[in-house]
Amino acid sequence: QQKAEDVLPYLNDRCVYLVGMMGSGKTTVGKIIAEVLGYSFFDSDKLVEQSVGIPSVAEIFQVHSEAFFRDNESEVLRDLSSMHRLIVATGGGAVIRPINWSYMRKGLTIWLDVPLDALARRIAAVGTASRPLLHQESGDPYAKRPMPNLQHFLNKEWIHMLMLMPEYPLKILHSNKDIMM
Repeated sequence: QQKAEDVLPYLNDRCVYLVGMMGSGKTTVGKIIAEVLGYSFFDSDKLVEQSVGIPSVAEIFQVHSEAFFRDNESEVLRDLSSMHRLIVATGGGAVIRPINWSYMRKGLTIWLDVPLDALARRIAAVGTASRPLLHQESGDPYAKRPMPNLQHFLNKEWIHMLMLMPEYPLKILHSNKDIMM
């Protein structure tokens, strides 16, 4: 708890945005950080689902399109960016639209970096039904552009912190919640 108290003045009530590949643990880690800091937690995918009245991202992709989902995701991030003391787990594709970075730059952005083989194991363990990008070619024009590597984001100062996530971070986090701070 002492470490959390040390970091709170630095945050200055700003939102914290967790970004990273699908399966990197943004939602799980976000809930833990929110609890430790006393912030509210939001998952941007869940907020989009609520906003459009469709219970899953996969169904939104089916009924509408990826571009429709991304437009709504941008609106959600815009709305959240005007708030304070939030931990926001972004969707895995939130980083592909430059407008989303303009919203997230108002807060602190943390990239959860997980090795690709660990991501593959995590996603395989829970199944791919809820991961529509694994089942279709992207319909969002931004997604068709080559994804810049992490160094591109770090050079632009869009990422304020990089968290190297071990293969099994959740066991570590649950055993010592303030390890993140």
